[in-house]
Amino acid sequence: MSSDHTRFAPLRAAAVVADADDPLAGCRARFALPDNVIYLDGNSLGAMHRDVPDALADGLGRQWSRDLIGSWNSNGWWRLPAVLGDRIGTLIGAASGQVICGDSTSVQAFQALLGAARLRPDRRLLVIDRGFPTDQYLADSVARLLGLDVIRIEPDGLTDELARRAAVVSFSLVDYRSGELFDAAAITNRVHRGGALMLWDLSHAAGALPVELDAIEADLAIGCTYKYLNGGPGAPAYLYVARRLIGQLDLPLTGWHGHQQPFGLTESYEPAASIERGRIGTPPILSMLALQAGLRGFDEASISQLRRKSLALTARVIEFADEWLTDFGVEVATPRQPERRGSQIALRSPHAYPISQALIARGVIGDFREPDLLRLGFAPLYLSHSDVVQAMTELWQVLDSQDYLDERFQHRLAVT
Repeated sequence: MSSDHTRFAPLRAAAVVADADDPLAGCRARFALPDNVIYLDGNSLGAMHRDVPDALADGLGRQWSRDLIGSWNSNGWWRLPAVLGDRIGTLIGAASGQVICGDSTSVQAFQALLGAARLRPDRRLLVIDRGFPTDQYLADSVARLLGLDVIRIEPDGLTDELARRAAVVSFSLVDYRSGELFDAAAITNRVHRGGALMLWDLSHAAGALPVELDAIEADLAIGCTYKYLNGGPGAPAYLYVARRLIGQLDLPLTGWHGHQQPFGLTESYEPAASIERGRIGTPPILSMLALQAGLRGFDEASISQLRRKSLALTARVIEFADEWLTDFGVEVATPRQPERRGSQIALRSPHAYPISQALIARGVIGDFREPDLLRLGFAPLYLSHSDVVQAMTELWQVLDSQDYLDERFQHRLAVT
């Protein structure tokens, strides 16, 4: 028996016990995961649900090839954006009729930011966090179009004075780098006290932790579906608009699918009175069929169960890092308080990139974010406690052996 195996034997034994008591253990079989791979990148691209190939085969072999254009009616293609929107809504605390699915996260962010800013025409400021770059870039674009100013802050730095000046405040609920989770209710309340509108980016939260958009009276939200929602690469994003605002929202991209009577084919645009006004052009049906199948992973798991398991998995990583990784100069960059972290752990090291590559070579797949973060995502639907312990053991071995110094791990790939 190797010394490493002996060293970590108590951790492995505790993980086996936790796995035996895990009510979500059966969900793992629903996903197609390679043998001998521990997948810790579900916060970037979720694993494939086993129903996806059949869903796509049916979409291609029956719906498209046999039923042809009739599928818009007979196979529900036309209603799919709203059907998927309502399904996603159950995972983000939104009652039916407030979420529409389609287009990319960038498109939805542009729609939401500009539409919300138009609702506060007397205010000349957008407040954005220093989160995912797309949100920042689009805030700058909206500001140029409307003649607004942009201020970048950390969410915890929002003041009453900024809320009184802002038209829109737009934050990510979970920081994509550190995994920090922000207090959505408190921030939304502060924004509303100042008279501004609140837009949340849920890309790193939906499907991994409770989100209660209606309960906190959020105004708008966006998010992707290819992370914890397992929609597949390039899966369509979604837009949430609180029911009280739908009729007021003047969206910038006025495609014919968002028209009150799309097949009236009139020359002037009249937006739908419902969330359907958030539609633009023809939706990506095949991608939506894959997403619909991917969302079946949540049929047997509640968000509260997922959150409990997520916190348990991430706690294991923090405890392991504190005991075994500090001697290698590795620091936990994610908040330790359970209420302040999402479903990922970021570990800081000046060698984070080659470490991530050395781990991938060992079958432990995470990723790297500039400048020094090894980012590990935990999708509770298909990860076990034993996976986590084994992944941390592999990380310790990479650091102890200095395997990451090998020349083959130094070259930066296009996607990190």
